[in-house]
Amino acid sequence: MQLESPQIDKRLLGAIEAGGTKFNCAVADMQGKVLAQAAFPTTTPAETLALARNFFSDAVRARDTSLAAMGIASFGPVELDRGAPNYGFITKTPKAGWSNTDICGYFRTAFNVPVAFETDVNGAAWGELVAGAARDCSNFIYVTVGTGIGAGIVVNGKLLQGVTHPEVGHMLMPRASLQDDYQGCCPFHKGCLEGLASGTAINKRWGINGKDLPDDHAAWDYEAHYLATMCVNLTQCFAPQKIILGGGVMDKKLLFPLVRSKFLELINGYAPESILTRMDQYIVPTGLDGKAGIVGAIDLALMELGTVQVSHSL
Repeated sequence: MQLESPQIDKRLLGAIEAGGTKFNCAVADMQGKVLAQAAFPTTTPAETLALARNFFSDAVRARDTSLAAMGIASFGPVELDRGAPNYGFITKTPKAGWSNTDICGYFRTAFNVPVAFETDVNGAAWGELVAGAARDCSNFIYVTVGTGIGAGIVVNGKLLQGVTHPEVGHMLMPRASLQDDYQGCCPFHKGCLEGLASGTAINKRWGINGKDLPDDHAAWDYEAHYLATMCVNLTQCFAPQKIILGGGVMDKKLLFPLVRSKFLELINGYAPESILTRMDQYIVPTGLDGKAGIVGAIDLALMELGTVQVSHSL
């Protein structure tokens, strides 16, 4: 007797990495293989969400199938409490025009599918756990240093969530020196980490995009100090196995040795030898070269369906 072949699920997974500058969108098969991608500038909610919706509609139509689930990793702050009436919303955000946007509900209604919803940095942290620099960790922190600064904290293999998601970018910072009189660019706290060390802060402080600053510019010494201070604080508060630094600012590779050196200076020996003697394995770059958010969003969509983590093919 000939046995029937198991039915293959040909539906697709939708993934969105919703950033303050652009929306990265992708569709993947049920094994996590990315089949199509697109990116759209983050303008108004109406325009940006419609462009993303049309991308997914066209992708499923071209393949004569449908979406099974979506994963969205969004800039924030966002509401992650599934019991809250505004679950799935971008809440009070500095991004003009985006406060109180129901991003999760928009796509749930458009495609009638379950939607997994996380912060952009939580999505990227999950991507690093699934397929990146944290594959060997159950406790780690992923920090993105870009237009803003945020972090996803993974404890015992789970994303940390309290009353809200962690806001590492808004930890208050001691000044790098008495000569540092820059007030900071955060509209809420001024002298917080994001206000002093984000890509936006670099641009506003020096009047030029960080990628155009020479390697010997004073900006990098300030930047390394603030990021190293952050790493010391995270080490003492959470004792992670690894701190992963990603985002556009960290494309300046000279920052890694500077941050590690200043970390050792600031922590002054008050850390396990396993950290102090292997700094190149403790403060590390992303393992996914800007793809962590999409990888994480795909996997979160699968988990929303009750499917285990998969190996990704990008």
